[in-house]
Amino acid sequence: MKEQENKAIKTIYISIIGNVVLALVKGITGFFGNSFALIADAIESTTDVFSSVLVLLGLKYSMKPPDEDHPYGHGRAEPLVTFVIIGFLVISATVIAFKSIQNIKTPHEIPAPYTLIVLGIIILVKEIFYRMIAKKGKELKSSALRADAWHHRSDAITSLTAFLGISVALFMGEGYEAADDWAALLASGIIVYNAYLIFRPALGEIMDEQLHGDLIKKIRIISKGVSGVIGTEKCFVRKAGMYHFVDLHIIVHADISVKEGHTISHKVKDALKEKMPELTDVLIHIEPDDQLNTPTIR
Repeated sequence: MKEQENKAIKTIYISIIGNVVLALVKGITGFFGNSFALIADAIESTTDVFSSVLVLLGLKYSMKPPDEDHPYGHGRAEPLVTFVIIGFLVISATVIAFKSIQNIKTPHEIPAPYTLIVLGIIILVKEIFYRMIAKKGKELKSSALRADAWHHRSDAITSLTAFLGISVALFMGEGYEAADDWAALLASGIIVYNAYLIFRPALGEIMDEQLHGDLIKKIRIISKGVSGVIGTEKCFVRKAGMYHFVDLHIIVHADISVKEGHTISHKVKDALKEKMPELTDVLIHIEPDDQLNTPTIR
């Protein structure tokens, strides 16, 4: 797991540096290019910097080993940090919406044409960041990394709406000066929607919602392949950060000794951890095949 942890930390550092640079570029270009859509984009990127720092701190804390007070480790800190990131997204969306409405009501000049070039570059860079971090988040099973990736995707979306708004203002001319402000207002709604998409799986993780169907299927197949295992019954997976804890009931012949059942359970646990390194711990419960009142899941 140490290698995965190092990859996660390295990914967040890259995210922080990228957000700082892009926030500065957007803010400066928006100010001198007379585009509030770009300034709103810079605000969103600034919140990304703070949220990425929180992700970094949260990941480091969640990676602390188990102790006497936290026998399952500190992995639940990760979805908690995700909730804070969602708060940043909602706050930034609210600020952007408020300022957009103010600017729509206030006459102003059309944005400078060069802002479109800057936005085009930003959209490309942000999409690359999204794909890179989302890939790492999926690979490492990290909700915080996936949330940080969505920050980059929402940033790309706000930049795209700004691009469209400024294009309308430039090509339509007088009377369409507020097009980029309407674009920023639209972007705020998209950010809130993305916040919900991030919130839902993080909430499921905190509530131990069973969202690991593919993982459970693989656990059953591997367990059934161990000599002495007739089938499997209950199988629950609990996720805490990047770590997975499994509670598994295996079915064995009723006439074997306690020692034989104990040996089989250890073989199942070893097989699962060898073939599925993402599993941090596996708790095995033995069920005799002649006392089952429920159908065997084979």
